[in-house]
Amino acid sequence: AGLPVFCEKPIALDLPGTLHALAEVEAAGTVLQMGFQRRFDTGYLGAREAVRAGRLGRLHTVRTVTSDQTPPPADWLPVSGGIFRDDLMHDYDALRWVTGREVTQVYATGSDAGPPMFRAAGDVDTAAAVLTLEGGTLATATATRMNGAGYDVRMELAGELDQIVVGLDDRTPIASTEPTGPPAADKPWSGFLERFAPSYEAELNAFVEVVRGERANPCDGREALQAQRIAEACAVSLRERRPVYLGELPGAYA
Repeated sequence: AGLPVFCEKPIALDLPGTLHALAEVEAAGTVLQMGFQRRFDTGYLGAREAVRAGRLGRLHTVRTVTSDQTPPPADWLPVSGGIFRDDLMHDYDALRWVTGREVTQVYATGSDAGPPMFRAAGDVDTAAAVLTLEGGTLATATATRMNGAGYDVRMELAGELDQIVVGLDDRTPIASTEPTGPPAADKPWSGFLERFAPSYEAELNAFVEVVRGERANPCDGREALQAQRIAEACAVSLRERRPVYLGELPGAYA
């Protein structure tokens, strides 16, 4: 019908389905904005600005963390797409967006030592990936569904001149063991809706502006496709226990 669309990730649960949907969107000539809300978070915006301005110098290491306080319902797991698509795809999009670099290779692993519902769904409750970016920057991305301390989303970026962190504030659910370290959070974040509430509002306002022709699309379907390609590569790496080059998957930017 040619209506503007705001879509949560992923567009589809596999790359062929995503590519087919994008072809339909492009043929219709309609607006498709994807819901990667971290692009509207103050901390991630500041990190992107710092990297683009060169304040960190040569970026050598990035670390991302996504830790859910409580696991999702058991009946959600079989249709969630798995931890790489459901949880870590946000990290992969933020990694590309903040650094301005593409991921070229991944190696992923995971553990299903927690509740048996993850194993029953063919998923893991904790995952980690090592990602190589253009220019030699190395990144690690970890996620768990079982972080009882609270909802924890962070990104650390280290360069030859400086290093910064996104998501470290008085509600971050992490405690220092150093005698002069910051105290534990009195009221740690409980979930993504609370943590990113202003970002969700900002991305919807942006969608209205895009539909009105007042601004460029901040995250179109092709951008989301690249994050999904990274997630798919990690899923293959976990399954086949090998490094996976992104060039092995369809849908790269021409």
